[in-house]
Amino acid sequence: MNDTIAAIATAYGEGGIGIIRISGPEAREILSGIFDGKIQNRRLSYGHVYDGEQIIDEVMAVYMKAPASYTAEDVVEINCHGSMVSLLKTLRLVLKKGARMAEPGEFTKRAFLNGRLDLSQAEAVIDVVKAKSDRSFDVAVSQLEGSLSAEIGNIRKDILDLLVDVTVNIDYPDEDIEQMTYEKLESCLCIIKEKIEKLLRGSQAGRMIREGIRVAIVGKPNVGKSSLMNGLLRESRAIVTEIPGTTRDTIEESVSIRNLPVYLIDTAGIRDTDDTVEKIGIEKSKEAFNSADFIIFIVDGSEPLTEEDEEIMSYLEGRKSLVLINKQDIGNRVNSRDLADRLPNSDIIETALIRGEGISEIEDKIEELVYGGQVSQSESVMVNNVRHIDLLRKAGQAIDDAKAMAARQEALDIIEIDIRNAFDNLGEIIGETVSDEILTEVFSRFCLGK
Repeated sequence: MNDTIAAIATAYGEGGIGIIRISGPEAREILSGIFDGKIQNRRLSYGHVYDGEQIIDEVMAVYMKAPASYTAEDVVEINCHGSMVSLLKTLRLVLKKGARMAEPGEFTKRAFLNGRLDLSQAEAVIDVVKAKSDRSFDVAVSQLEGSLSAEIGNIRKDILDLLVDVTVNIDYPDEDIEQMTYEKLESCLCIIKEKIEKLLRGSQAGRMIREGIRVAIVGKPNVGKSSLMNGLLRESRAIVTEIPGTTRDTIEESVSIRNLPVYLIDTAGIRDTDDTVEKIGIEKSKEAFNSADFIIFIVDGSEPLTEEDEEIMSYLEGRKSLVLINKQDIGNRVNSRDLADRLPNSDIIETALIRGEGISEIEDKIEELVYGGQVSQSESVMVNNVRHIDLLRKAGQAIDDAKAMAARQEALDIIEIDIRNAFDNLGEIIGETVSDEILTEVFSRFCLGK
């Protein structure tokens, strides 16, 4: 924390502008040694970067005095032309003047260690950078602004108030203080647990919004899988023919559906075949089936169900799926009643995908899968980080253990241990109680320059 770090802060490749970021006590001195423009606090200045003999680039540079900067240290940002030659030459000059190369995520790590961000806000930075849809971006920005931190802080305050009451009753049992009854203790623990559960209820939706939903499109050959893929993508990405087996490998595409990031996997038709290449595609289809969050199973409604349809339906037992009875425009040999009893966990829609009929209803079902009636799109706080979800569950379990002991009226000093564990688990989310190993693991996920 006493040295000065530097890195390229923009994506590698050609662009209009590329930025070199410098942070640390020598940031201003390094800038003054390579920049011929006027340096003023928080003012963008025009000038040239030079190495003492020749000009390297025409730039705009800004100096931000601590603590009013991203890292809460002295920070310099040099806006070069977006040529990798210019950026690398400028960076080498900065390193020659005394800075060292920053590690991945080190700028944000310094912002955390200097108290400008808590750990959940720091993790939200990378979510903002990697957002795949408007909704995932909005959730990440909300967390960066401190929405989750505030909720966790409120719960920890409730736990701390309870810990104070419990500790006072343990240490001063004979003093004239309000006695902590087991009924009051249980009531307080129930309120805390409900607040934790409220955050966890939206965690599945939050994870899908952050990471995306993997949707596998399955069915026997020539039922309309590629037509569905093209309909959801709004373009002809997959080949559509009347020849069974046209799709011989899995095709993956990402698309935003109702502001949700979705990965569509168009699979090879599952059937018995002697074609070696097609067999490989079918095995990949089965792998995609097993790893998907959601299955869309398509049957050809213009002809009776076949053994291949029956085999695929056997795989759907217990899986969240949507069944499409396709080709309603050319026949109606299969209807919803035929499949409702066979697949009670599945929603069924009758479609004519080649004509685009049913696409909107399918998008409705994908959106419903994410929000599930438990959270709304306008939910202000949504937990979407696996580490946070795990810690919330641990805190909830600790509160449950404390409640069970309170119901048995066990000693308060034993119950206090579980309450304190819940307090510490929640503290790990915002970085109040966290090990160096966790910090290293969290910031290693960041890109260089952030």
